[in-house]
Amino acid sequence: MDENVARVVALGASNLTRGFHTVVGTARSVWGPDIEILAALGHGRSYGAPSQFIIRTLPGILKSGLWTELERLPPKTTRGLITDVGNDILYGFSVERTLGWVEESLIRLKRLTDDIVLTDLPLESVRRMSNGKFVAFRTALVPSCRLPLAHVIERAEQVNEGLAVLAKAHGARFFHLDPAWYGFDPIHIKPSLWRPAWQQILGVQPQTESGKASALEGMTLYLMRPERRWLFGREQITPQSGTTLRSGGKVWLY
Repeated sequence: MDENVARVVALGASNLTRGFHTVVGTARSVWGPDIEILAALGHGRSYGAPSQFIIRTLPGILKSGLWTELERLPPKTTRGLITDVGNDILYGFSVERTLGWVEESLIRLKRLTDDIVLTDLPLESVRRMSNGKFVAFRTALVPSCRLPLAHVIERAEQVNEGLAVLAKAHGARFFHLDPAWYGFDPIHIKPSLWRPAWQQILGVQPQTESGKASALEGMTLYLMRPERRWLFGREQITPQSGTTLRSGGKVWLY
């Protein structure tokens, strides 16, 4: 992997959203205050279809304006990150379609860089779930889902096998998520472990704490509007020209 990274392109859902300030702070501490971070993320985000979380709807990652912006920006040494693939299983999409969307993401990123990290699914923690706990999480996170736990695990295993094949075929680094990062919540990394987890996922080890995101920056990033979303069914468009952070780094959200 190239260690002179100038741009990070991160694709994901709730784990990336919850830990995004950690990703930004880690990237800044390793690659400097001029680092650019372009991210398509959001709770419940699908790679290929619109996804709703409470009152908010986002387009699929592949339908976002991220790709147009990447074509417009001048080339820079880039590290790509593809994570949080599991939502599309709960949305009822087939294994083939889910993997097809991931492969299209890989193909698009390959036009920009050969330095791509693809994470697997937290299968071990999902397998440990009781049926009652699964139903509770399913109801809270994806109320429209009616898939039984056994079916979800079977599909997740098939998707995981497919992700390994895709990573090898496209020369991506296939990263195995550590089961120790998960607790009562089987699909979200523990907040206390965000920093070491994202450091490992990004494949870096900051030498100092100088780039660490403050609580204020974390809240700012969490509340930043993406380029396009719907709230209560009303569309909001927020043009992205890159938000420069006070501690360094420039962020685009989609």
